[in-house]
Amino acid sequence: MKKIVILGSTGSIGKSALSIISQFPEKFKVLGLSTHEDIKTLKKQVTEFNPEYICISGKTNVPKNSSFRKTKILYGSQGLIKLAALKKADIVLIAVVGASGLLPLLSAIKNGKKIALANKESLVIAGDIINKEKRKYKSQLIPVDSEHSAIFQILHNKNINSVKKIIITASGGPFKDFSLKKIRKITVNQALKHPTWKMGPKITVDSATLMNKGLEVIEAHYLFDIPYDKIEVVIHPQSIIHGMVEFIDGSIFAQMSYPDMKLPIMQALSYPEKNNIKIKHLDMKKIKHLDFYGVNLKKFPAFALAVKAGKIGGTMPACMNAANEIAVYNFLNNKIKFHEIAYYVNMAMKTHKPIENPDIKDIINVDSSTREFVQKIIDMDK
Repeated sequence: MKKIVILGSTGSIGKSALSIISQFPEKFKVLGLSTHEDIKTLKKQVTEFNPEYICISGKTNVPKNSSFRKTKILYGSQGLIKLAALKKADIVLIAVVGASGLLPLLSAIKNGKKIALANKESLVIAGDIINKEKRKYKSQLIPVDSEHSAIFQILHNKNINSVKKIIITASGGPFKDFSLKKIRKITVNQALKHPTWKMGPKITVDSATLMNKGLEVIEAHYLFDIPYDKIEVVIHPQSIIHGMVEFIDGSIFAQMSYPDMKLPIMQALSYPEKNNIKIKHLDMKKIKHLDFYGVNLKKFPAFALAVKAGKIGGTMPACMNAANEIAVYNFLNNKIKFHEIAYYVNMAMKTHKPIENPDIKDIINVDSSTREFVQKIIDMDK
């Protein structure tokens, strides 16, 4: 039986993971759970799964006489770091949002854990450091993103030198057919209605701006040790093919499935085994057509900014990611418009002088200073 720690158990990925675990009580045991501040959901999870540890990373206090009396409680960012390093843990699923996942990820790596990674931002901002530490401590990193999970499965036991390119698919989000004029009038409610996936608010907005696909390009670069010029993104509205790999002989392998995050989560938790989980299966007879086309960079400049940051390297991805997180936060709070998210990311990148070969301290400093800078200029503009 594998003992599982889930960082971010009250989010969409965490809830899906627990749904899978409940189907296989003979295979998995929940050791630890964490939330930022959703105490109500965490209480229900503790009652059902009886973990030994929980972590509350936000400022929310635990009510007295709570249902957590028999559980060891950790707090804050240090609590997440400790939870990720538990000796008893066989697998650590990192599903917290944004740059907050970096230090817990490094903690899990340094303790030689098998890591199911649903936090792409950590690789985006510190990919070189993470890969170096992963090799040093012989930790295993398995992607949970549906696209990278697909590519991971295709590349299993394949020679990376035989790869011509990897192809990441994107649904295109809810605004793929919007005009530039219409994009300028997008509301928060519109942005939070993704046509395919049910996700948290931050990643849903990132999917709408296509920033998420830019982050996934950087993630793929580090996960698969492949240059940027061998990574392609195509819009695929049906979300049936989740990733493809073209090999040097001209053959293209694709991973297809009904769009359900339970599949890549289960793949990460049980790899290299396959299990019969309760999800909808594809009926190939009902698939009438599969469409593919390129990204419109004029309508979705955030995608291009993310890829540009990745290619520049150093601390530029950390700057880009921090600026985006603050811009998205302000959009969700109706302080800026949808199209201004990319504007503020671009402003931050233009003023940032990237540090080559940064250490963790450099990355954390850039992350912090960029957040302050972007929030300041948003406040000044408004």
